[in-house]
Amino acid sequence: MKKILAFILATFMIFAFSACEEEKVSLDILTLKGPTGIGMVKLMKDNPDYNFTISSAPDEIVAAVIKGEYDIAAVPINLASTLYAKTNGELQIAAINTLGVLYILENGNTINSLEDLEGKKIYATGQGSTPEYILNALLEKKGVNCEVEYLTEHTALVTQMVSGDILIGMLPEPNVTTALSSNQDLRIALDLTEEWNKLFDYELIQGCIIVNKKFAEENENTLKTFLKDYKASVDYVNANLDDAATLCETYEIIPKAALAKKAIPNCNITYIDGDEMKSMTQGIFNMLYEQNPQSIGGAIPDEAIYR
Repeated sequence: MKKILAFILATFMIFAFSACEEEKVSLDILTLKGPTGIGMVKLMKDNPDYNFTISSAPDEIVAAVIKGEYDIAAVPINLASTLYAKTNGELQIAAINTLGVLYILENGNTINSLEDLEGKKIYATGQGSTPEYILNALLEKKGVNCEVEYLTEHTALVTQMVSGDILIGMLPEPNVTTALSSNQDLRIALDLTEEWNKLFDYELIQGCIIVNKKFAEENENTLKTFLKDYKASVDYVNANLDDAATLCETYEIIPKAALAKKAIPNCNITYIDGDEMKSMTQGIFNMLYEQNPQSIGGAIPDEAIYR
C-alpha cells in the first residue's frame, strides 16, 4: 500500500512540475544601446527565459513594436506616447527607467549657468526629439536667447568638440564621456538635469519600459516577475559599477567597459512605477505637447497609457 501511495505521489509531483514548466513564458524584449538599455545588463546575464534584441536607434524599432513583435521594450519617453497613439492604446508604460542624460560641454570656461548661453552659439543633436524640446524648455524658462545648430549624428559633434572646432555643445551620455576622454580641455559646463530641477517642479525623464497590453493582460504574473527582476538589475547596476561596466561591453550596450564605468553614474538609471511614475510622466508629456504636439503622437495620453 505504501509503495502504491509513493508511486501516486511521485507521479503527481512529476505532472505538477511539468505543468509549471509549461506555464513558463519566454519574453521577447527590445532595448536600445546607451542609457535606456544599461539597466537591463544584469538581467541579460542571469535570465535565459528573456530573449533580448538590442537596437541602435529609436526609429529602427518603431515598426516592429507596432506589429507586436516584442512583449516589452525600453524606449525614449516621447516614443512611448507616440507608440501608444499609433497602436490605439495597445502599448502601455510600466516603469520609468532613465532620468536626464543631457549635458552642455565647453571648450573653455565661460559657461557656468544657463544665463551664460545668452548670445552664444550651441551645437546639439536630437533635433525633432526629446533633447531639442528639453533644451528649448530650459532656455525659454530662463529667457535665454542663443543660436542652436543641430547635427545629425552624435559622433560628428563629438569629433568636432574634441578637435576644438566647436566650443559649446549639448550631448547625451555616453557621448559626453567619449568626448571628455579624448580632449582634456573639454569640461561639463552644465548638467541639464540639475538645471531642470532648479526650474521645474517635476523631474526630467528620458526613458521608460513599455509593455504590450495584450501580453500583459494574458501574462500578469510573468510581467510582475520581469519587473521585479528588472528593478533588481537596475539596483545591481547602480551598486556594482565595475561589473555593470563589463556587462555593458559584453552585451554591446556601451562599446567599452572603461567608457561605461565613467558614463553610468551620469546616466541616472532608475526604476519608478505606480503612482509616482504617473505623476512624473504627466509633467514631461505636458512639456512635450507644448513644445510640439506631434512629439508625443498629437495628444497628451490618457490614464490608460499606464500599466
